[in-house]
Amino acid sequence: MPTILLTDSFRSDFDTLTGIEQKQARKAIRLLAKDPKDPSLQIHKVRGTVFWEAYVNMDIRLIFEHGNDTLVLHAIGHPDKLRKL
Repeated sequence: MPTILLTDSFRSDFDTLTGIEQKQARKAIRLLAKDPKDPSLQIHKVRGTVFWEAYVNMDIRLIFEHGNDTLVLHAIGHPDKLRKL
């Protein structure tokens, strides 16, 4: 299982989520670490960047990058907020 690194911006974004959204995010992060090919995550590359996007639920997205054995979580939130990155 990869090492998961949380950026300060990710931590700030995570704190703004509701309790239910935080629970869903934790579940998605565990799944991402365990099986990144799980279709429920709908992972895809963010065009023109080094980042990837995963779905936490229909409203929340997780922005990350991955290395050999590391996941760096950069941002989490609603798509309209994340477009500003």
